[in-house]
Amino acid sequence: MPEARFREELQMHGSNHQVMSMSRTTGLLVLLAGFGLAGHGELVGQTTGPSLEHGSDLTFTKDIAPILQENCQVCHQPGAIGPMSLLTYQDARRYARRISRMVESRDMPPYQYDPDVGIQDLKEDWRMSDEKIATITAWVAAGSPEGDPADMPPPVEWPDPAEFRLAERFGPPDVIVKSDPYDVPEVGQDRWWKPLVPVGVNTERCIMAVETKPSVEGRAVAHHANSSFRVDGESAGRLSEYALGKVGEIVPDGACRKLPADASVAFDIHYWPNGVELEDDQVEIGIWFQPEEYESEYQQTLSLYFLDGGVGGRGYDIAPHGTLMTQGFHSFDTPVRIDSFQPHGHTRLSAMSLQVLRKNGRRETASMVSNWSALWHHSHIYADDSAPLLEPGDQLIVTGWYDNTENNRYNPDPDQWVGIGDRTADEMSHAWIAVTHLDEAGMENIKADRESRLISEQPDGAR
Repeated sequence: MPEARFREELQMHGSNHQVMSMSRTTGLLVLLAGFGLAGHGELVGQTTGPSLEHGSDLTFTKDIAPILQENCQVCHQPGAIGPMSLLTYQDARRYARRISRMVESRDMPPYQYDPDVGIQDLKEDWRMSDEKIATITAWVAAGSPEGDPADMPPPVEWPDPAEFRLAERFGPPDVIVKSDPYDVPEVGQDRWWKPLVPVGVNTERCIMAVETKPSVEGRAVAHHANSSFRVDGESAGRLSEYALGKVGEIVPDGACRKLPADASVAFDIHYWPNGVELEDDQVEIGIWFQPEEYESEYQQTLSLYFLDGGVGGRGYDIAPHGTLMTQGFHSFDTPVRIDSFQPHGHTRLSAMSLQVLRKNGRRETASMVSNWSALWHHSHIYADDSAPLLEPGDQLIVTGWYDNTENNRYNPDPDQWVGIGDRTADEMSHAWIAVTHLDEAGMENIKADRESRLISEQPDGAR
């Protein structure tokens, strides 16, 4: 796929208005990556099941519309990120066969996380259940009947696409930090913008949630937007990470991602000009705090974990029409809980896994992402009773696989050597991992709490 085509894919990741107005858009991303964004779905099954019996009894108004409302319409509506609207029967009927293919292959909703490997109990899980997938495929196979209009559920009042997504749950952010304005040219080389902006909070606070939000127009050109705290010119911890498709990060109860007093936010914004000219573009960060009386002796940190074992993570090249595997090994001096796992790469990354190597030699797979897409980044947040616990001496093993061949549908040019670097044309080899740092008492408390919940959930006769 030529580079121009890949740029079109990224543009289609931006606003619907931009997408529909581009004369050179061919719809490739509609098929590959832009066909749905879920924010309200849940995982019920693990693998795609067979089509439902009696599919001819299924109708759009009674059976399909509720599924689209729960899993798709948040982005497939006018003005949102999806490249077509799925609000009405006429909309869905037009794309029915494509919808069926995309959900059955689990390309949509876009949540790249293997359904049958590792920990499956996740928070903010966008994957569609087997039952819902089977319902859609059976409805399409039956000819996509509309049904009785009286069965149509009332329309959902969706929030403004320009607003923070987490505000629907937590209300308006307690603090909004805006980057200084930046002009992005229509075409050109990669650009980096690194302004320093005061937060305006003079007391130390624990963060409950954080969301980095490019402008609606800037979604297509904001490759990533990382942020850290600085106090008196010194580094004071990482705030957040944003890359294409990501919504936000939620800190588990009992942990504290700390906002230092009188801190400033150091932005690290990577713009990639790809046909959209912007003036005075700004990236916003919304921060929600725990109540002032909230206390936690355990700090959560978000860090970048390299995969190649070298300083700075810049130690490899991928040959033309070649493949590669890299690994990184990481240990901790204190007990820790792994709260979330987010692979990061560019167009040649194809898969990434997170494993735990116990000090007794036992290897456990926590997470596997084998259908990677650079257009959709997710912080896979483990449920409270499932988050991996590591003792001192245990190791995290992060493994990445790269595909620089024509078989990689996102590869802009398999004839090129690809090295590690910061440009969009380069590759990256790291994962973002949120870790809560414990002590022995904290580790034992978590284990005891998990055990008590398991006992309480058993039937009375089994206790």
